[in-house]
Amino acid sequence: MSTPLNTVKERFESKEKLVAAVEKLMTEDLWVPRLSSDRGGNKGVSRISNAKLLRLHDALSTAKEKFGTRAKLIDAILELDKRSKDAGYRTRLEAYPVPRLLDMHRSSERRAKKSKKG
Repeated sequence: MSTPLNTVKERFESKEKLVAAVEKLMTEDLWVPRLSSDRGGNKGVSRISNAKLLRLHDALSTAKEKFGTRAKLIDAILELDKRSKDAGYRTRLEAYPVPRLLDMHRSSERRAKKSKKG
């Protein structure tokens, strides 16, 4: 198992390039403004650890490839849970970050498959 630093060097050559790749994926379509810099602070993505940056990049990339936007990901979760008309639940999901939404989607998929079998 390689360290996060080695993984960064293998996949992106440097942390700066990883930060640039993550920032490129942090569009309005995928990102919930939750950094201190989004609220007027001076700490940005470059201060996040390599391991967290790698997880964030993987999550944002997966969401962009599979769904395109957070809204489509939220719609997919609502469909799987059969709660597409539940406005309160949608509002709550809209506040969640992409990695949490992806986890919820994965869980909902498993639950839907299990209910079809049983």
